[in-house]
Amino acid sequence: MTIDQITALTAAGESETLEFKKTTGTRREATRTVCGFLNKQGGKVLFGVTSTGVVVGQHVSERTIEELSAELRQIYPPAFPTIEQVPVHGDRQVIVVSTDQGTSKPYTYRRAAYRRVGNTTVKMSEYEYEQMLMERMHKENRWENQLAPGWSIDDLDIVEIRHTVAEAVRLGRLDEPPSREPMDLLLGLGLLQDGVLLRAAVVLFGKEKRLTFEVPQCKLRVARFRGSDKMEFLDNRQFHGNAFSLLSHAERFLRDSLPIAARFEPDSFYRIDEPLYPPPATREALANALCHRDYTIHGGSIGVAIYADRLEVTSPGSLHFGMTTEKLFEPHESRPWNPLIAHTFYRRGVIEEWGGGIRKMVDLVNEAKLPPLEIEGASDWVAVRFRHGQFVPQLLVGNKATERQQAILSLLDRAGGNLALREIRTQLGPHTNERQLREDLAILKSSGLIIVVGHGRGARWKRL
Repeated sequence: MTIDQITALTAAGESETLEFKKTTGTRREATRTVCGFLNKQGGKVLFGVTSTGVVVGQHVSERTIEELSAELRQIYPPAFPTIEQVPVHGDRQVIVVSTDQGTSKPYTYRRAAYRRVGNTTVKMSEYEYEQMLMERMHKENRWENQLAPGWSIDDLDIVEIRHTVAEAVRLGRLDEPPSREPMDLLLGLGLLQDGVLLRAAVVLFGKEKRLTFEVPQCKLRVARFRGSDKMEFLDNRQFHGNAFSLLSHAERFLRDSLPIAARFEPDSFYRIDEPLYPPPATREALANALCHRDYTIHGGSIGVAIYADRLEVTSPGSLHFGMTTEKLFEPHESRPWNPLIAHTFYRRGVIEEWGGGIRKMVDLVNEAKLPPLEIEGASDWVAVRFRHGQFVPQLLVGNKATERQQAILSLLDRAGGNLALREIRTQLGPHTNERQLREDLAILKSSGLIIVVGHGRGARWKRL
């Protein structure tokens, strides 16, 4: 580096990747910062610069560099920052210690881990350290790529395996296998090691009965609530099975339980019924939950919850590799927590594009003119949330509404939802049976689609 480059750096002040130290007398504090740089995105420490960015330099001897190097060797795992001496004026120099982001995070200095927050260096929490350590071990030693001793091909769904390979070949995402023998198919999918099944194979293709007792985290919970909280259930079920069967159960539950949003085009009498939330977007959310969840949490499960104002898909585990909910909405590299499971989903055609899932959901939600997609995360769960934001006329597919019940809902939609029984009967036509009409209204009311306000002849029916 040159003095001009040093001056340009100091002009911007300290930051997440730059720190000033007046002398190497503060080398311990500086080495903490280097440790923090290694655990984040790299950076530089400049010795011979005041905290306000004034370049003053310092006298540098051979012992100065030896002491600084000895301090940097206290970082573990061993890291090798570069040390550069830049002449300033006279016999004074600026020492520049530079490092890139570390490849073996987390790093510690004198048995403590540090991270960079803004222009300060802070001690890393125990939880952050454990998460980073888990990520370091993830490539070679993660849950899904461990052997599943005791599991054999007889414990897997062969039909599902063959269907997955057939789809992968059809889509050009897998070469034609040498045979259709299940073990050869699993080998082509990368789900065998020395002839032994990996846990990923169990999650993807295991039979329900054995999974229920031995891999209880292969579970899906679905629920539908009357309001916008969990006070009153309308439906509450759970399923056990492999990842593809859970995806199928979840999609069937959404088809049967989600409202159909009804709208009227200007100058048109006819109602247009559309899914309240775009099915390709909800499918992407479900697939992401199954691919990115933490399977080490034995009591964990995928959750699908339908509320009056939203749909939530939750999965156990946290975000990893420095990802945040904000960064998910930006262009980013796809780093699935379970790459074997995710890659099989991709080959099957469930996931269409690496790293594009969030963008796809955002675009679909925008095209449907829904409120923005929401993603929320905590230390042990991640939730994807779809909202419809305002009232939309709805018809529950699962209720198998009759033509007359649909006609009643259409009348209430057009009338702003405020009609008396006699008005509904009149508009339906003179042949409408009053007893059947009352039964239909009772069914729609119990389904949570309409309410009655008032009593007796003054009662009026309204849409929810």
